[in-house]
Amino acid sequence: MAVGIGLLGEVTAQVGGRAVDLGPAKQRCVLAALAVDVNQVVPAERLVERVWGVDPPRRAQATLSSYISRLRQALAHSPSTTTSSTLIHRSGGYALLVERTAVDLHRFHHLRTRATASTGDDPGVEQLLTTALGLWRGEALTGVDSAWATAERDRMHQERFGAELDLIDCRLRRGQGEQLVAELSRLAVEHPLDERVAGQYVLALYRGRRAADALEHYQRFRTRLVSELGTDPGTQLRDLHQRILNSDPSLLTPPTHQPPTHTPPTADKAVTPRQLPAPPTSFVGRHDELTRLDTALEGATRTARTMVISAIAGSGGMGKTWLALHWAHRYADRFPDGQLFVDLRGFSPDREPMNPAVAVRGFLDALGVEPGRVPVAPHAQAALFRSLIADKRMLLVLDNAVDTAQVVPLLPGTDSCLVLVTSRNQLSGLISAHGAAHLMLDVLPDAEARALLSARLGRARVAAEQRAVDELIGLCGGLPLALSVIAARASMRSDVPLSALAAELRDLGLQALDEDPAAGISTVLSWSHRALTRPQATAFALLGIAPGADTGLHAAADLIGLSTAATRAVLRELEQASLVARDVRGRYRMHDLVRRYAADAARRDLPEADRDAALRRVVDHYVQTAHTGHRLLDPHGTPVQVDPPVPGCHPVPLAGDPAAMEWFQAEHACLLAAQHAAAAIGWWPPVWRLALVLTSFHVRRGHLNDNLRLWQEALTAADHAADHATRVLVHRNLGWAYAKLTRHDEAMEHLDRAIALAEESGDSFLLAHTHIALAWAWELDDEWQRALEQTLKALDVLRTMDGGYSREAVALNMAGWYTAKLEAYDRAREYCEQALALHRRHGDRNGIAATLDSLAYIEHRTGRPAEALAMYQEALGIFRDLEHTYGAVESLEGMGYPLSVLGRPEEARAAWQEAVDMYRAQQRPHLAARVEAQLVELERRLQETT
Repeated sequence: MAVGIGLLGEVTAQVGGRAVDLGPAKQRCVLAALAVDVNQVVPAERLVERVWGVDPPRRAQATLSSYISRLRQALAHSPSTTTSSTLIHRSGGYALLVERTAVDLHRFHHLRTRATASTGDDPGVEQLLTTALGLWRGEALTGVDSAWATAERDRMHQERFGAELDLIDCRLRRGQGEQLVAELSRLAVEHPLDERVAGQYVLALYRGRRAADALEHYQRFRTRLVSELGTDPGTQLRDLHQRILNSDPSLLTPPTHQPPTHTPPTADKAVTPRQLPAPPTSFVGRHDELTRLDTALEGATRTARTMVISAIAGSGGMGKTWLALHWAHRYADRFPDGQLFVDLRGFSPDREPMNPAVAVRGFLDALGVEPGRVPVAPHAQAALFRSLIADKRMLLVLDNAVDTAQVVPLLPGTDSCLVLVTSRNQLSGLISAHGAAHLMLDVLPDAEARALLSARLGRARVAAEQRAVDELIGLCGGLPLALSVIAARASMRSDVPLSALAAELRDLGLQALDEDPAAGISTVLSWSHRALTRPQATAFALLGIAPGADTGLHAAADLIGLSTAATRAVLRELEQASLVARDVRGRYRMHDLVRRYAADAARRDLPEADRDAALRRVVDHYVQTAHTGHRLLDPHGTPVQVDPPVPGCHPVPLAGDPAAMEWFQAEHACLLAAQHAAAAIGWWPPVWRLALVLTSFHVRRGHLNDNLRLWQEALTAADHAADHATRVLVHRNLGWAYAKLTRHDEAMEHLDRAIALAEESGDSFLLAHTHIALAWAWELDDEWQRALEQTLKALDVLRTMDGGYSREAVALNMAGWYTAKLEAYDRAREYCEQALALHRRHGDRNGIAATLDSLAYIEHRTGRPAEALAMYQEALGIFRDLEHTYGAVESLEGMGYPLSVLGRPEEARAAWQEAVDMYRAQQRPHLAARVEAQLVELERRLQETT
């Protein structure tokens, strides 16, 4: 009686051809976890983690036993038959004993392995791969929901994609081409930066007697590769392009054993991310740990490329980051495609650990992804990140992770990269599920502690006072952070004997030999803190409560209440004392243990009024500077009213749009933290004002989730506002933020509330703005009549007001667009021409482009294709100049229609294909599908005419 288990679709089992009830999702997950490692014992604790994650319920082991028992019964055969599958318990774990090919996943692997080994037999290879891919029944592991299943599902789909490309290579070797164009067109859209797919598509187009299209796709692919990744195509794809230019006849009749078109991606990027912070100075010791990392690098297998450096649970200051950075810089040349670094803030004293989605977004920025091409959904951003670094030789340093769940979304999907993770916790999930090499970091032995002091203080001074050095080492308990602080203190007092410093430290009663050696760091810091001057001590304490992981000089000056020159001097002194570090960007940060001590010192030593005033100065610094930046990014938008700067606040002067973008990018995390800090002290106006002045930057850079979070925080502030205007503004913008993320019900809830509040207030301006926001929300749902009704209500109000030309012009264009969608073209043209005149009069280029796009649509729909094309081209030029990718793609799509009518199909195809690529990159697949349908129709018409 045969047993069959399916994983390449919904997780199922059949016994003797009859389906077996596998029970609830968690029980299915148990079977899947055993079937993936069929005929191998899977430890019970690993099964628990695969099913429930790293934080399982209290009775997980008992529940697991129950699931195993039920599965054993479900898979049991009748007594008269020979058992062909068995669930056994052995050596603290469980195993599913069954013929490997009874599991479709292993049958898929078996067939693909045979295909790889069958060189020279392309008909046989094609049959094997076709059979292997035929085993798939949709998304793998459907019906199973766990972090392990998600990671396995991604891995399986990567294998499926590889097999699909292997099959296409085989068919190309057999002379096919035109038959593959449709399939490769889909793959080229789904994987726009994959060089292997691009080469296959170019060759297939050429084989289909479409040389012009093949050359066009090559140029489009090359342009995109240079624009987004800063690199040219690899040698083989460039050679293929040259052979097409030379009309090489062998491309049409390939030899029987032509090699596959795939070439590994090149690593000759003109610009690569180099995010590693500077290596630690005077790094000594850790020879055994470095050797283990070296060994892991040299012997890394395809299933174990991730390393973890973790410290004793709960202990900080052990030197994990120093070790990771020292080793990473030593081998940086092994990773020519770049190095990425992020501090995940797993154990920050005053902030939540970093959301992995934030880290992924930072990596996308570092990799040069245009903001308009960044997907909205966090999972789509993670998928794009994995696609960009697939098969690249990159080093990732994920510092200060709190747990496995924070790390997993940041792991590459292929094994060409190497990842270093530091954490105070032992990340067992990475070890069990991802084959990570584990390295426990302990305190420094006495010899290495002595070497550290010698490197910082000089061999002669250490040798001259060996007894005092021994005592200092003993008091520090081998903790590198404590030793560094002591060394900094000693180097600043070179005229004081080390014995005096040891006596001074000893008199504080340091209990450095406790079970947790990090427990003594507070006393070491208190010793160093006592030696600070009053201005230094005040600056140190205030930096401990500053919003954000790091602080720029100007913000630090306002926080501390000194001039920038005086602030620079005091920060330099704190840096010399190893209490503050400055990174390569010139920003100041503290080790989290030092920051915790500094925050305690602020609460202990500074009056509450002084702390409150300092926070207000730095928060207002961010509000005022962001307000200036917002006006530069959106000069025609509604002015934002802010109060005059608080005493002691000196905003950063920003010279123009590029300077504003650079400042927002550098201070983004601090701006988010500043809003939280303002809410924590009950200072409500900056909470909603920061949300407002950050909106332009968030929209331009695609930070839509951050935008939503800020407006959600602003809602609390609105509850404390006495005026209707603030509450209307917050509900309106919160509704719009939800609408941009396609969360329609929540959007309408807040927009309806904003309408009600605006009507209660009697403020016509507020009401008009809210009608416009509601129209935009209805537009996203293609509710054109409702959108028009809201726009006309806004327009009626705006026409009676002075100085509202910008909003009136926007509303006129909106009314024209919605009226055109309702096919009342003459009236629509009137609205848009009025809007265009207003926009041109006031020099609003974005408004001009948007209105030209609307008028072009109207001209095309009323039989004037030449006029429509000219307007689309003008709009597209402006949008591209403004780097407004969302507007540009809509104009590209529109251009295809008049080009097709005017008998210019090649140009129409190019415009539509670029629009498809951009829609896919923006994660708008329904719009991409709409344009793809036009491409298919264009090809059909061309074939009919020939």
